[in-house]
Amino acid sequence: MIRTGLIFDIKRFSVNDGPGIRTTVFFKGCPLNCTWCHNPEGRFCKIEKSLRTNRIGDKEFVIEEQIGEDMEVQKVMEEIYKDLIFYEESNGGVTFSGGEPFYQFEFLQELLKASKKKNINTAIDTSGYTPKENISDVLDYTDLFLFDIKHLVDEEHIKYTGVSNKTILDNLNFIIQKKKNIILRMPVIPGINDTRINIDLIKNLISENNGFINELHLLPFHNIASNKYKKLNIENKFKESLSLSKEVLIPLKEEFERTGIKVKIGG
Repeated sequence: MIRTGLIFDIKRFSVNDGPGIRTTVFFKGCPLNCTWCHNPEGRFCKIEKSLRTNRIGDKEFVIEEQIGEDMEVQKVMEEIYKDLIFYEESNGGVTFSGGEPFYQFEFLQELLKASKKKNINTAIDTSGYTPKENISDVLDYTDLFLFDIKHLVDEEHIKYTGVSNKTILDNLNFIIQKKKNIILRMPVIPGINDTRINIDLIKNLISENNGFINELHLLPFHNIASNKYKKLNIENKFKESLSLSKEVLIPLKEEFERTGIKVKIGG
């Protein structure tokens, strides 16, 4: 039994990572390497250092920050327990995100089990890229899967994320077969996955699973992570790209709604 894991943030009072008011626990480490990654500090499963510059008047101060903390299950749960009353009043709960939470599978499993002992609603925000056995082992402790769909053309998925989408789609089908609650989440990246072929493929996927996939979240690309890339000294391939406004995605939202699915812009 593993008792510690590497966490890079715990966000309380979140309303964008599942229903109700939630606490979102961000795991460090991810098997994907998405070119547009919004959380580059979650890519590597190791403690990292970054530099932050503060200015007071004419003087600048460079402060070294640590990204990532080894935390015991109980310590994470203490943070989650702080908001029990808000979960109960809002039908909220805890969401495990990242990075990729399945990248630290045993730690994720322990946190899910501990959460269910307190009857806390649980959600996993996942790329779906993990062995099917891992999905199977957490089904009984997971109320909702926030399942990312990035690109349904495998060659494009490999090009922009570094991995094939075959395992991801197999796991999605497995979760559907098990009749678990799923919200599809599509990060909308201009010129990459907002193409006609990809949109049509996702619409077909939704139509083929009518009644099993009932909700889609369109997550507009944003460039607010630029400063994170700079602090981590990581190349930002989208540093010149402009953030998408919600208004720009309204036609796409309406197109997906015609498949009969509920569509939301944002998490």
